[in-house]
Amino acid sequence: MSRSLKKGPFIDQRLIEKILKVRKDEKVIIKTWSRHSTISPEMLGYTLGVHNGKEFIPVFVAEDMVGHKLGEFSPSTKFVRHGGKIQRGLEQKTEGAQAVKTAAEIKKPAGK
Repeated sequence: MSRSLKKGPFIDQRLIEKILKVRKDEKVIIKTWSRHSTISPEMLGYTLGVHNGKEFIPVFVAEDMVGHKLGEFSPSTKFVRHGGKIQRGLEQKTEGAQAVKTAAEIKKPAGK
């Protein structure tokens, strides 16, 4: 759900202070843990290092990002494939097909 119009968008006060201290022409990554902050027009052109729980992911703020949350551009989870016998069998088939394909390319003469 979106935030109430009466309250306005949430932007971490310390993040705004950091942005106002840095000039746009400086190539500095501003680190932040505030994933729930809304991107405002004052942030355009800056590179923010958004923490994903392990490391800081650099996010360059562009015009079409205004109104979104910082956490949307720094994924905090990594997809781990679904397991099981069926999945292993499918992966072995695709690996075998790729091996045959590369072997066929190696056997082709370079001139033809």
